[in-house]
Amino acid sequence: MADKDTEDLSGLTDDERRKRGLSPDPLLPGESAPKVAPPRLVQVSFWLWLVGGVVLIGGQVLALDLKQQLIDQLITQNREAGRQVDPAAVAGGTTTLLWLLLVGAVVFALLIALFAYKAREGTRSARTVLTGLAIACVLFQFALFSSLPSLIAVLLFVVALVPMYLPSVSGYFPKAGPKP
Repeated sequence: MADKDTEDLSGLTDDERRKRGLSPDPLLPGESAPKVAPPRLVQVSFWLWLVGGVVLIGGQVLALDLKQQLIDQLITQNREAGRQVDPAAVAGGTTTLLWLLLVGAVVFALLIALFAYKAREGTRSARTVLTGLAIACVLFQFALFSSLPSLIAVLLFVVALVPMYLPSVSGYFPKAGPKP
């Protein structure tokens, strides 16, 4: 086996260098980092993450579009339960909630897109963050707010997560090597 000092390390990606226990190779101005073609399963996963984010945003836009029906239903349910409600307060609260959920969905989808892109580059920590985001989305779906589009988005996120942990792509997400 070749010694680290005599081994040719040119052309290695940052993650490949980390796998060998080396720091990323510095780039001079005007140089571009070497590109690596991700495995097909990682590419499929990347696109599933993006589609899931779009579905999540679309679901919140749909909920905002159906806002008046939701407001009417909430007012009816409260009156049937014998509660005095102010329709204007219900409408204001529902509108605020739906806008907050839409903004949250956009931010969530942007985070997913960022980390899916980094995972497609082979960054192991991005895969870990995506796992956490998928878990958070599942918990949010079942604990707080449930709708058909968000259920579809959660399903897409879970399906996108599976190929990233298959043994055939584990080498694409290198562990950090020992400290030099």
